[in-house]
Amino acid sequence: MTSNSPLRLGRRTVLAAVAAASLGGLMRPLLAAQPAAGAAFDPVLLERAVKRAAGLEQIHALVIGRNGEVVSAEAFRGPAVNRAVNVKSVSKTIAASLAGIAIDRGVLRGVDVTLAEAAPGLVPAGVDPRVRRITIADLLTMQAGLEPTSGPGYGRWINSRNWIADALRRPFVTEPGARMLYSTGSYHLLGAALSSASGRSLLSLARDWLGEPLGIEVPSWTRDPQGFYLGGNNMALSPLDLFRFGELWRQGGLWNGQPVISTAWVRDSWVPRTRSPFSGDDYGYGWFLAQAKGHRIAYARGYGGQMLYLVPSLGLTVVVTSDPTRPARSDGHVGLLNALLTDDIIPAAEMA
Repeated sequence: MTSNSPLRLGRRTVLAAVAAASLGGLMRPLLAAQPAAGAAFDPVLLERAVKRAAGLEQIHALVIGRNGEVVSAEAFRGPAVNRAVNVKSVSKTIAASLAGIAIDRGVLRGVDVTLAEAAPGLVPAGVDPRVRRITIADLLTMQAGLEPTSGPGYGRWINSRNWIADALRRPFVTEPGARMLYSTGSYHLLGAALSSASGRSLLSLARDWLGEPLGIEVPSWTRDPQGFYLGGNNMALSPLDLFRFGELWRQGGLWNGQPVISTAWVRDSWVPRTRSPFSGDDYGYGWFLAQAKGHRIAYARGYGGQMLYLVPSLGLTVVVTSDPTRPARSDGHVGLLNALLTDDIIPAAEMA
């Protein structure tokens, strides 16, 4: 792997694994294999990793932990590691977690329920009939089929009078469930569905279902003209709080031995279901999925280089925050962050 190569788990590898294993067997390398206790790293390689990170001008902060213990937490520039920062599209992974909890609690019947069934008041009159076929799973995997609201379409979307109606009235690029079309609008629809089905705001759900059990602060963030909190962008967490969120997932949905997210939802979320048209990495429910150095990796990614990496086979949780105003492509800054993980951090854990 070169220094700017994206993490990648090829589609043929995934299909072969699916054919050869049950769901539990497929996910066993991520959840069942438990690394040795403790937070050991090779000190020389760990120091090299931190120095390399400090030299990447877009990085703001880096948190590295193993088996739940933070071994390095440093802000090279920007806010301190205990200050909330915009995690951009890592918000999608948080929203997907809330969807899983909603299903666990019976607020949503499951991923196969349609948006129209889960929240009938959200679907405006006169939309393409295919809108009523869009499921919660399609929103989680960004396979709604509608013209994306991200990228060139983002500004027009957030300047519209009704973000939900605008997203649902866009033309279909492909059929629902056919392929991934990266779109913050899909996750905004998911968040609005959670709010409608529960009768509570997404902020309230995030604070109650994640903030309280994890002991983390969830500040208020952007709302649309109808008052729905933005489902796929602009949430804020401190790097240390994002580390706790990552640890919740690395531990299979448990926090202090208590279930916050069901293990079943963690397993389902880490099954490859589609593929990013940009990085080539696979995507489950809110998580990108890849493989490097012989390890399965799940990661969340936000604009500018906001990253949460999990390497369960090594007990690793790594948080990176970066300048949220600058782009970070898979062959640019994010590629350098991927290389930091695979060429420095993972070897520092393997050599301990």
